[in-house]
Amino acid sequence: MGAINLIEWLRDQCGEYRYDLEGVFRRDSASANWPVTASNPTELEAALTAGGHLLPLPKESAALANVLEVSVVDFLLARLADVDGAEMQRGSERGYPDLEIGGPAFGDGLFAVDVKSARREDAKKTRERGHEDEKTQSRITLYTGNTYFRHPDLHWPGTFRPFNEYAGHLDLILIYTLNPDSRHRVEDLEVIVQEPWRIASRERSSTTREYIGAVEKIEDLRNGRGAFATPEAFYKYWRAYHFKVSAQVQKQYERALAEKMRELEQYKAAHQQDPA
Repeated sequence: MGAINLIEWLRDQCGEYRYDLEGVFRRDSASANWPVTASNPTELEAALTAGGHLLPLPKESAALANVLEVSVVDFLLARLADVDGAEMQRGSERGYPDLEIGGPAFGDGLFAVDVKSARREDAKKTRERGHEDEKTQSRITLYTGNTYFRHPDLHWPGTFRPFNEYAGHLDLILIYTLNPDSRHRVEDLEVIVQEPWRIASRERSSTTREYIGAVEKIEDLRNGRGAFATPEAFYKYWRAYHFKVSAQVQKQYERALAEKMRELEQYKAAHQQDPA
């Protein structure tokens, strides 16, 4: 049996993902009524709501994105546990990637899977700007441009390994409509899986940070219709982009480069042939 195509596997699994986060659990409240009994999820939700045990999820985009990303990574880790020969590792909150997948099941290569969340722009605002196509409220960030992406052979803080050691990079994008009046906040959730270069724009996703941005039209995200025809064109453009380098990033680069040089010296010493 051949190796599993990871991008297709992710698309199949995410097609079965169901958003079921109804709120933030509160242990006790003035209206609590004990004991709480329920025979199914609907009854449980009703009992928790009546007892004041469910508070709304955050509306703020970054906070809600964290909740969504944890939920979908938990879902995928559970699915991966049932795949013979799959290996996985969860990333840190501010590191890259959010999930590392590999093992014999996927051809022994290692793949970086990063999870992104984006709110749909309000349809009225889209029309006011003269557009009919659905857009994300802001550009999705694909990579931090001045660290691990710019120097792909160095091991940067917050990453498992150098960028170039991955057999592939994939983005799992969660597109949603915000309902500020509901506890769960998220409606019409859509999951898109693409290679980052296929959905990249030629624009940064922030005017103050060194981030590479995706295209904004949701139909373009679905179809992998970005600004670049090939991965080579994408890497050439963004690796030549004049990102700012802060003093902190410069220190991280110098440390990563020094560590790389030490590794090379150790490798040379270990493989140096005996003069005899």
